[in-house]
Amino acid sequence: MKRWWIAGLLIALALALLSPLASPHPDGLERVAEDKGFLDAARGPLFELIPDYLFPGIANEAAATVVAGVVGTLLLFGLGYGLAHLLRRQRVG
Repeated sequence: MKRWWIAGLLIALALALLSPLASPHPDGLERVAEDKGFLDAARGPLFELIPDYLFPGIANEAAATVVAGVVGTLLLFGLGYGLAHLLRRQRVG
């Protein structure tokens, strides 16, 4: 199957649509930091495109999470696809 990336994109988008069903509890690393008492010592990221996985301007938290997941997935897919296309052109040409 030459276009295997289509299946990968569809799976990633399906997971983004299911993201509101994810556990509301902190992930493993955050949980350990919480348990060991150094969570407050963590520094935030330099910038956030979609802070806390909630798309700005959408009041419904589940819908905001889905939109953030879909937008993030499409942005990263586009970046990866574009980079692969450029690298392939350099190798062929």
